[in-house]
Amino acid sequence: MRVGEYCTREVVVATRDTGIGGAARRMREEHVGDVVLVEEHGDAKRPVGIVTDRDLVLEVLARGIDPGSVTVGDLPCRELAVASENDDLMDTLERMRALGVRRMPVVDGLGHLSGMLAADDLLGVICELTEHLVKLVDREVATEVRDRR
Repeated sequence: MRVGEYCTREVVVATRDTGIGGAARRMREEHVGDVVLVEEHGDAKRPVGIVTDRDLVLEVLARGIDPGSVTVGDLPCRELAVASENDDLMDTLERMRALGVRRMPVVDGLGHLSGMLAADDLLGVICELTEHLVKLVDREVATEVRDRR
């Protein structure tokens, strides 16, 4: 299972000069908990950071900073961890756990933004895979019982 098979392809992006209010509105409008900061090179977008709704609360609102006076590029940003479309999904989830992140931008072979992998989105995938395993075991048991008769 590869990351590219499971990532969300529609990613909400912003540039470093996007205002905090604009970023918050985009998150609300798109029902997401983050915006990926990108540098644009023609049609290509290279991820350079990520700002979450939690960042807005802790770094701006809780500190009493006027949201109109700062941009997303002004926020402190740790080194961005990204996944490649071809990375193994389970290895990437383990990496996310080790880094303590719930979201990871996904890049193509050229390093351009191609998606977003979010732990919340993967819960449904994991449940679906577990359901398939349960059905497989149930079917095997039913076959064994039928063959004993």
